[in-house]
Amino acid sequence: MKILVTGCNGQVGRSLTRLLAQRDAMVVIAADRDTLDITDNSAVAAFILANAPDIIINAAAYTAVDKAEDEVELAFAINSDGPKFIALAAQQIGATLLHISTDYVFAGDKQGLYQESDSPAPQSVYGESKLAGERAVMQLCDKHIIMRTAWVFSEHGNNFVKTMLRLADMRDSLSIVGDQFGGPTYAGDIASALLTIADAIATQEPIEYGVYHYSGLPHVSWYEFADAIFDIAVNESLISNKPKLTPIPTQEYPTPAKRPVNSMLDTAKITQHFGIEASDWKQVLNTNIHAYKG
Repeated sequence: MKILVTGCNGQVGRSLTRLLAQRDAMVVIAADRDTLDITDNSAVAAFILANAPDIIINAAAYTAVDKAEDEVELAFAINSDGPKFIALAAQQIGATLLHISTDYVFAGDKQGLYQESDSPAPQSVYGESKLAGERAVMQLCDKHIIMRTAWVFSEHGNNFVKTMLRLADMRDSLSIVGDQFGGPTYAGDIASALLTIADAIATQEPIEYGVYHYSGLPHVSWYEFADAIFDIAVNESLISNKPKLTPIPTQEYPTPAKRPVNSMLDTAKITQHFGIEASDWKQVLNTNIHAYKG
């Protein structure tokens, strides 16, 4: 079994390559943007045909949500054209494509959990570009899994956990948005979930291709997420004092891109089909929060 991982230096990509390095039964091809420019159709086709992977995990993405409002062409090139070119090449060689998407494909105004069957209605350029990528994968590659996730954090890159811990050293008080809700999701758990699906494909288990949701529990607001981060950090002696936190409404923290108020994803389908449980983000932080400082 040969697996190609694109975006190998991102949060999920790094977790994937770390987990795959522990396996002997799989040949891993890890590609970053210097190795493979996914916005170049001919380069993608040549690379995938030459390496002939059985499974492609596309972890490459443009994730600068606010900058995307100005960098529209770049966002669509990476998040829409890239998956399209990968899907075309995957279909040509009969590979399975596992593609990571986002809660931003939804409007965020639903009451309750978002299910895979709910109609997308992105409210930002980033969300529009990711939805376009989803549709390209669906249309062009028969054997595909699209995994929508939300609020990703890890020991690497830029994310909410690392930002909060950095601010704890600089400020005594913080105002955090309290009316947006979602499921924080550890990148390592996303990687594990993707590899569970890859294992099912490798053992030729019957696969229901399509869209799946995967994110963390419990669902919280950004304010509640920050509160939990600081409680754990104080308990683990990572910070000496917990900043005073104040919940604020979205309108008091304006951003160029509109955020979904509700990013809560229903993960029942992926549990039913693959036995994959939601990410336990509190347990992750309790276990390795020291890795996020610095």
